[in-house]
Amino acid sequence: MNLFVTLYVVNFFRTLIIIGVIYFAIRLFTRYVLPLILENKIKEMQQKMQNQQKQQQRTGKHEGDVTIEYDQSKSNVRNRNEGEYVDFEEVE
Repeated sequence: MNLFVTLYVVNFFRTLIIIGVIYFAIRLFTRYVLPLILENKIKEMQQKMQNQQKQQQRTGKHEGDVTIEYDQSKSNVRNRNEGEYVDFEEVE
């Protein structure tokens, strides 16, 4: 009986220690490592946005301008025997 109580108490304290170590590891990670990662990602996103702005200024196009680009590889010539396919559903 005494052995079971001792094993129970030892396992209980071991579990508490493991929970404490995990808690402090997460706390240290969120306090020191996570801000560094976020800071690097934010700088990277800012750099991308600046590059996009510079590229947009170089092209001379302003926001809201509409351009139409045609695909030159396709030929718009149709065979006269071809018809246009129309999908229909029969209604009773």
